Amino acid sequence: MAKNQRFASVLSLIIFLLISSVANAARFSVLSYGAKPNGETDSTKAFLSAWNEACGSSKPATVYVPSGKYFLNNVEFKGPCKNNAILFRIEGTLVAPSDYNVIGDAGYWIYFKYVDGVTVSGGFLDGQGSSLWDCKSSGKNCPSGAASLGFLNSKNVAINGLTSLNSQFFHIVINGCQNVNIQGVTVSASGQSPNTDGIHVQQSNAVTIVNCKIRTGDDCISIGPGSTNFWIEKIACGPGHGISIGSLGWDLKEAGVQNVTVKTVIFSGTQNGVRIKSWGRPSSGFARNIIFQDAVMVNVQNPIVISQNYCPGNKNCPGQESGVKIDDITYKNIYGTSATQVAVKFDCSKMNPCTGIKMQDVKLSYKDEPASASCSNADGTATGIIQPSSCL
Repeated sequence: MAKNQRFASVLSLIIFLLISSVANAARFSVLSYGAKPNGETDSTKAFLSAWNEACGSSKPATVYVPSGKYFLNNVEFKGPCKNNAILFRIEGTLVAPSDYNVIGDAGYWIYFKYVDGVTVSGGFLDGQGSSLWDCKSSGKNCPSGAASLGFLNSKNVAINGLTSLNSQFFHIVINGCQNVNIQGVTVSASGQSPNTDGIHVQQSNAVTIVNCKIRTGDDCISIGPGSTNFWIEKIACGPGHGISIGSLGWDLKEAGVQNVTVKTVIFSGTQNGVRIKSWGRPSSGFARNIIFQDAVMVNVQNPIVISQNYCPGNKNCPGQESGVKIDDITYKNIYGTSATQVAVKFDCSKMNPCTGIKMQDVKLSYKDEPASASCSNADGTATGIIQPSSCL
């Protein structure tokens, strides 16, 4: 854990230096390029113009978005830039098209690619996703939707004090990035909104997520393949599907997940608490050196769960065994209430059983009585207060 703490401290220092370096930077207000804060006039070109000026500056720069509402279509802010200290300061609200057909197949609404040293600070993103959610719930043929904010193949990224509302799809996506700090972010969407993960990260290294409040219809935080060196702390999650590592193991040759610490999280009325899930199909993937610590469960359906037989709709995987190797997983100081009798469920693969599971001081109840546990192909140890009784 000391290694992860040092890594988190280094990231905080990096972000402090980045913000300090742009304190006196050149400022490019989107208003100067024709943006209109009325929530109706298309300001996409104005935002791009301001970005191009900041990106082309040889010294630190700020893209400034004053208060008001700014209508934007899907937009890409591309690097590499001539400097590595750009502050995207938002004091207003960015508003997506209400018609999901406009950007629903774009993949992303606001997308940063190949940048170094970009900080997105403050403001609101209104994805206006409710009409797409209704379309999906109706069973009609609908686009998959656009993630509200994405970073691709970037480094030294910070997202501070941002609020993301009603995204069509995932709220924040970090893909192929290094040194990412997400602090003080609020995510808000209906508990019934489909595929609206709060923060999704994959193929990334050195990521810190702290002091965030996430209410959504899917995973509060999801960690995909190729993710290493994560520190997640002080998260309020619910409604939602909890904090998930996975799904893993979709691809035969797949990078694993390792060195992840999740601590000081409150789960309220969520579908899951802390979860690791992998597809029931062959794969070279893995999950190891994972720590879940100091978590409070409040009426959570599945507080602690490992599922290596993930196969929604029984498609693409029936009758197969997960090749993902799950090892060295720690659950420490986790307590609260389960909404179901089985509060701890380790459903592991016969071909690749879960090993090295460590449980210490876990106390979960169901209707004021001790909950129960279920283990399949799982091996490990239990120490301290263990309720439900260990099935390892």
